[in-house]
Amino acid sequence: MFERNKLVPELMVTDLDSSQAFWVSCLGFEVAYQRPEDGFAYLDLNGAQVMLEQVDPDAGQWLTAPLTKPFGRGINLQIDVMAVVPIIQKLGQAGFQLYRECKDTWYRASNVEVGQREFIVQDPDGYLVRLVERLGERPV
Repeated sequence: MFERNKLVPELMVTDLDSSQAFWVSCLGFEVAYQRPEDGFAYLDLNGAQVMLEQVDPDAGQWLTAPLTKPFGRGINLQIDVMAVVPIIQKLGQAGFQLYRECKDTWYRASNVEVGQREFIVQDPDGYLVRLVERLGERPV
């Protein structure tokens, strides 16, 4: 049985097919299930989960204000992956520019630093997606 996470963001998108192609073909997510008639897809990548819902002005969706691009201002979604390089290559082949180039970063977390190789890309609607390859920990 498919296990759903306790926190799963649902992103409103302008075109489900374009968004789903980005998340599946470029980032490596799989479709856990979908309801094409509702413009909805639930995606999973090794436990990282996201829902996509196509904007439909007649569907009574939970929109608190008009949507204008880029969507998701003020949020970025961090997703752990096994390796970032193959994803960067797929994004380049699909014509997506990186928002932030790939680099190794160390963040202090109490008495250790946590390392991650990371880059940021925008999805077709402008949501910021940060892909992270874990590098381990080291003392501060």
